[in-house]
Amino acid sequence: MTKLFEPTKLGDIAIANRVIMAPLTRNRSPGAVPTDINATYYRQRATAGLIITEATAISHQGQGYADVPGLYTKEAIDGWKKVTDAVHSAGGKIVVQMWHVGRISHNSLQPNGGKPVSSTSKIADAKTFLVKPDGTGEYVPTSEPRALELSEIPGIIEDYRKAARAAIDAGFDGVEIHAANGYLIDQFLRAGVNDRTDKYGGSIENRARFLFEVVDVIVKEIGAGRTAIRLSPVTPSGDSTDPQPQPLFTNVVEGLAKYGLSYIHIVEGQTGGPRDFQQGDLPFDYDALRAAYEVAGGKAAWMTNNGYDRQMAIDTIDSGKADVVAFGKPFIANPDLVERLKVNAPLNPLDTSKIYGKGGIGYTDYPTLEKVA
Repeated sequence: MTKLFEPTKLGDIAIANRVIMAPLTRNRSPGAVPTDINATYYRQRATAGLIITEATAISHQGQGYADVPGLYTKEAIDGWKKVTDAVHSAGGKIVVQMWHVGRISHNSLQPNGGKPVSSTSKIADAKTFLVKPDGTGEYVPTSEPRALELSEIPGIIEDYRKAARAAIDAGFDGVEIHAANGYLIDQFLRAGVNDRTDKYGGSIENRARFLFEVVDVIVKEIGAGRTAIRLSPVTPSGDSTDPQPQPLFTNVVEGLAKYGLSYIHIVEGQTGGPRDFQQGDLPFDYDALRAAYEVAGGKAAWMTNNGYDRQMAIDTIDSGKADVVAFGKPFIANPDLVERLKVNAPLNPLDTSKIYGKGGIGYTDYPTLEKVA
């Protein structure tokens, strides 16, 4: 019998199985406020061992895409409370992924139409999603950012702290810090993006400083056992690059080892793409990354993600290579994914044309096995 469907603990969070719902942007929260339809969507998927919400902006400045949720207004917190209540009433556990997009944004989404902020003033070779006046969506190039002044960085760290407190007030079981996929924290980490010459640029230790300052304030605010982090060592999302990702992320996980976090969420390969994608001269060694974390004293659960199917997940958990496995797109089309994996049932096909947008079509209307039968 596989351990995939056995209970475990992620720090202070007890979960019923080791099948995790990965964060999935769905663009269905107009005005950055979750609504009843979001509560329905997440409740339908509450049999996941843990739900990680779609990326959720910590501030207006942290927004980068149309109709994605936030954590910085009373209306948004009240909306998320409906979601967490719905998931908990169905027996599930849910954490919020905390997001600041940095330069992956557009002037029209920023306060007073200002420039997005980043570790750099270099424009990303990337696009974002906007809603046109007629209600249809379009992808547009991201806007020119400006490099943060030293004096501004403490304010953004404070935004992370306030958002973590708001998450707990909204009923979440914990938070996941989004430090992956080319967004703000990743923009500080990567040498191919970070061109600063102050204490946040240059050496690996300097580039990782912002990440650790964010982790510090969140752990102090809500506790290490309810704080997690997501890393993507080689993914090029958001035009993020680094010629030497292995020493960079080894330094990061060694530094994280002292915190006693809930879990470390690792995207293997290119997010949503090839698992063997690499940056630099050598393939990334994920086993060595975990070993470095544990040698440094790290005790957090190890979560892996990207392109897993049923057998891969079973083999990974039973071999001890990971403690939990995150599934992304399969959870969109299969609200009862855990049950389908248990009995090795066919999966609903995913309608990729309805991943982003409005309403329940392609969102809350996928059938369970019970309804198919």
